[in-house]
Amino acid sequence: MEIFYANEINGGLALLDADESAHCVRVLRHRVGDEVTVVDGIGNMYRCRLSDDSPKGAAAEILETVPGWGGHSYSLNMAVCPTKNNDRFEWFVEKATELGVDVVSPVIGERSERKVFKAERSRKIALSAMKQSLKAKLPLVEEPVSVRDFILGHSGDSGVKMICYCFEGETLRRSIKDVLEGLPSDSAVTVLIGPEGDFSPEEARLAVGHGFVPVHLGPSRLRTETAAVTAVTACYLRFME
Repeated sequence: MEIFYANEINGGLALLDADESAHCVRVLRHRVGDEVTVVDGIGNMYRCRLSDDSPKGAAAEILETVPGWGGHSYSLNMAVCPTKNNDRFEWFVEKATELGVDVVSPVIGERSERKVFKAERSRKIALSAMKQSLKAKLPLVEEPVSVRDFILGHSGDSGVKMICYCFEGETLRRSIKDVLEGLPSDSAVTVLIGPEGDFSPEEARLAVGHGFVPVHLGPSRLRTETAAVTAVTACYLRFME
């Protein structure tokens, strides 16, 4: 199933940008009159008929609108420290989008090996993964902030907030499965995942002091991107209808 993305819906038309138009017209050779499927990145899928096959700005007449296409009932914000090898973080973004995530928040910890993160490439990967996995909502990939600023900025959030941290026996941790088990299907969930060197004790204490529940992901020691995808998968399986 071919999916095209239009970030502009105007007057009953879905307007494709230059990249999507070129893919639709030049690569896949669609022409005026062809039926195409378009998503808008905010949850709607449109069954359309191509009305302009310009490779620089194609347009499609909307025949039917399907809201909430490929969506999920819960809201998930994954706050993850970017990895030293950027390919590994991009792999996480791709897989999280396929499974179901609403916000990816890159956070820079005191022990992070990567202190600079450029979000634009991850946004392109999320867009591609959204279409590949038959979804209509594009995850928001935020600009990076420090772990401290993220914790303080989300101090008053509703829903459940979790931090995956070793704690070395000083704090009782619950399994993420246990925390998710009793939640309603429309819950808002935030998960904080640290760098390879883990959060600093100060960051962990700050998170717990602002309502983050200490959790573990099982007995295995996981890389940052593996831990992040495991947390996304736990939410996906818990709330899957």
